[in-house]
Amino acid sequence: MQVLVIGSGGREHALVWKLAQSPRVKKIWCAPGNGGIARHAELVPIKAEDIEGLLKFSKDNKIDLVVVGPERPLALGIVDRFQAEGIKTFGPTRELARMESSKAFSKELMKKFKVPTAEFKIFKDSQQAKDYIRTKGTPIVIKADGLAFGKGVIVAKEKEEALGAVSNIMDFKLFGNSGDSLIIEECLEGEEASILVVSDGRDYVCLAPSQDHKRIYDDDKGPNTGGMGAYSPAPIVTDELFSRINEEIISPIIKGLADEGQFYRGVLYAGLMLTKEGPKVLEFNVRFGDPEAQAILPRLKTDLVDVIEASIDGNLGSFGALEWRQESCVCVVAASGGYPGDYKKGLEIRGLEEVDALRDVIVFHAGTRLEDGKIVTDGGRVLGITGLGEGIENAINKAYNAVSKVSFEGMYYRKDIGAKALALEHARIKV
Repeated sequence: MQVLVIGSGGREHALVWKLAQSPRVKKIWCAPGNGGIARHAELVPIKAEDIEGLLKFSKDNKIDLVVVGPERPLALGIVDRFQAEGIKTFGPTRELARMESSKAFSKELMKKFKVPTAEFKIFKDSQQAKDYIRTKGTPIVIKADGLAFGKGVIVAKEKEEALGAVSNIMDFKLFGNSGDSLIIEECLEGEEASILVVSDGRDYVCLAPSQDHKRIYDDDKGPNTGGMGAYSPAPIVTDELFSRINEEIISPIIKGLADEGQFYRGVLYAGLMLTKEGPKVLEFNVRFGDPEAQAILPRLKTDLVDVIEASIDGNLGSFGALEWRQESCVCVVAASGGYPGDYKKGLEIRGLEEVDALRDVIVFHAGTRLEDGKIVTDGGRVLGITGLGEGIENAINKAYNAVSKVSFEGMYYRKDIGAKALALEHARIKV
């Protein structure tokens, strides 16, 4: 089987790494890829948003399966275009990719199918949005409607911060056209969790629960990022809670869409807040999470190619449950100094060879490139340094031991990835 993976981040490295383990895969290409992906796949210098360029490449190279990593090409309709040409492509259609590309569309779907979420209101006028904030008070959450690379959500604790967020999004166009409208919603309290499923439009299989760390600084402080680390499984998601999430959130969305003749195929990612009233949806994404994929895929024993093909072909109903390794997995993101703001590129990364020799450690490259035979930085989130271990504490230790051996100028990482899971695990032992 000839496989093309689209994207260039840590998620795509994890996908390539996992797909390469399948005995069914003969060769993998990745467009455009990065410095680490080059170890497992042949890189193709075509941007992820260049749908026609990617289509021509796929035809010329007789690609059997296309796996789309990032949200942007899905929002541009790559699945519709490729499947119309008879090329198997993993992901939702352009219409259903709106569940991520338009937060307003997603919130309206939740309302229609009675999926629990925060109280919300949609605005197209900045002055009306500001008047609403003055009436409602804070804390409050402001979200740009469109894609903003994980940075379009502002949790405002003070009124001036909330008003400033509206101005930045709608008046100053911080996120371009993605801020033509915005959503203002109540600020939910609780622990966050990420639930990912693979759907064929009628049936679905669940991936292991995980927990992301969105804020840049320890103790969940500072601005949102694309994600500073993740771990799986997430002990806060008990079997009972997992069942409730499926019954109240995942199943109503998949079934509700199918009843309307819209069949969601691909990964559906539910970002949840576990509140006192129960799980509520913060957002839906239409692809593997990043860095959640780096914490989930190393634990997956089932052949990912089989899962993907069953999704595309509509055969998940007879697929059965996925198989998982018992070890915990922790991914720590090493970021460029200054991220999520401005940062330098082209800085040499040292220590990768030493980390490669470690057992149960994988380094997923995100913002890297090859330059004169060296790996250098090429993005805000540079590496996803991932450890597997018996129990969350061992996984944390393996990941951070590996982090300590890697360096580049200005390198920054959170020191508390997995700490919440460890605290919960210790609390249960004491009980």
